[in-house]
Amino acid sequence: MSATAATPSPAAAGPLPLDDAYRAELHNEVHARPPERIHLPALVLYVAVLNEGVTRQAEADHLRQLPGQQGLQADDLRGNFLRLTMADHSVRWERHSEFTRYSIVQPLPAQWQPGSHEVAQPIDWAVDRTWLKTIPGKTVAAVELLMLPGDVGDVESFFDESRRWVGDGAMLASSIGGGFAGAITDFQLRESGFERMLVVAAPRTNDARAGRLSQTLLELETYRLMALRGLPVAKALGPTLQQAEASLANITASLEGTAASDQDLLGTLIELAARVERATAEHGYRFSATQAYDALVRQRIVELDEASIAGSLTIGAFMQRRLSPAIATVAATASRLASLSQRIERAGALLRTRVDIATETQNQQLLAKLTRGQQLQLRLQSTVEGLSIAAISYYVVSLLVYGGKAAKSAGLPVDPELLAGAMIPVVLWTVWRLTRRIHRRLYGEE
Repeated sequence: MSATAATPSPAAAGPLPLDDAYRAELHNEVHARPPERIHLPALVLYVAVLNEGVTRQAEADHLRQLPGQQGLQADDLRGNFLRLTMADHSVRWERHSEFTRYSIVQPLPAQWQPGSHEVAQPIDWAVDRTWLKTIPGKTVAAVELLMLPGDVGDVESFFDESRRWVGDGAMLASSIGGGFAGAITDFQLRESGFERMLVVAAPRTNDARAGRLSQTLLELETYRLMALRGLPVAKALGPTLQQAEASLANITASLEGTAASDQDLLGTLIELAARVERATAEHGYRFSATQAYDALVRQRIVELDEASIAGSLTIGAFMQRRLSPAIATVAATASRLASLSQRIERAGALLRTRVDIATETQNQQLLAKLTRGQQLQLRLQSTVEGLSIAAISYYVVSLLVYGGKAAKSAGLPVDPELLAGAMIPVVLWTVWRLTRRIHRRLYGEE
C-alpha cells in the first residue's frame, strides 16, 4: 500500500522566511495523483462514481474489504490518492470534488488468446464483481481498457484485434502521439455496464508512457460525461425560463401604462425575481462545472495528438462534434438565465423610479396642503392676536377706571371715566408694542 503524503517544508529550518501555511500543500499538488505505471499487455478496469454524500470513511470501509487491506484507515485516504498493490494487480483510488475514481490494473485476462477470433464472456477480473457492484456512490463512467503491444502501422491486424474486443459496430480509431500507439472504441455500453476501449502501443513503450496514455483516455471519457451532466439541467430549465421571460414581458408592458397598480406589479416582480434567483442558486454551479469539464476535455484531446487511421473518425473529432452542441446548449441556458436576472433588475429599477415619482408627487401635494394650512393658521393667529390686544387693553382700561374711582374716593379731583377714555389710545399702543416686541424675540430665536 502506498499513498502520497505531504513532506515538511525545507524552508522551516533553512535560510528562508517562515513558510506560508499552504506552501507545502500547494507545492506537492503536482505529485498528488501520479500516473499509473502499466506494463503491457494489461487490462484496466476503471469506474468513476459520484461521491455526493459519500464519506471517506465509507470509501475506506469498502477498500478494506480487499484482500490484505484490513488495516486500512480513513486517514490513509486524506491525500485524495491511494495505490494498493496486490500479488498480480493494483487498485488505485482517487477522490475529486464531485467524483471518485477506481482503477484496477491487472494482467491480460486468461480468455484473451492471441490469434483467436472471439473473447469468452465474462472476462476474468482481478477483483470480485460484488466488490465492484458495492462501490459507494453512483456510477458515472465505467471502462474496460485493454492495452496490447503491437504495430499500429499494421492497420489490418489492429482492426482485427479491435473487432475481437470492441465488436463489429461503427468504431472510432485514432493514431496517438505521432503513431506510437493507436486507440479504438465505439462508446457503447455493454450489458456489464462498461464501455470498451482498445489501445495498441509500440512493443517498446515504457510503463510510465503507457500509464499516462491510459490516464488521458480515461480522464477524457470521465470529463466528457461530467460535462454532459449540465445538459439535462439545461433542458429541464428551458420551460421555466420561457415562462419567466413571458411574465417579465407582461410586467414591462404594464409599466408603460397606469392601469396596473404599482403594488401588484411589485409583488409579481418580486415573485419572478425569487424564482430566477432560486434557479441561479440551484444550477449556477452545474453550468460553471460544465464549462470547466469541457475545457478539460479539449485539453486532453490536444494531449492525445491524434491522427486518423484508415480514414476513420478520430476519438477527439467525434467528441467535439457530439459534445459541442450540448455544451453550447448549456452555455446558452446559463447566459439566458443571467440575462433574465439582469432584465428583472432593470425592470425593478424602472418600477422603483415610477414609485419614487408617484411618492414625490404625493409629497408635493401634502406639502402644498401643509403650506396652505400654515397660512390659514397664521391668519387665524393674526386675528386672535388682534382680539387679544383688544381684550388686554380692555382689562388695563378697566383697571384704570377702578384706580380713578379709588383716587376720587380718596378726595382727589379725578374723573374716572375721563381718565379711562383719555388713556385708551395710550394703552392700545403700549399693548401693541409689547406684543410686537415679543413676536420679534420669538422669531429671532427660531
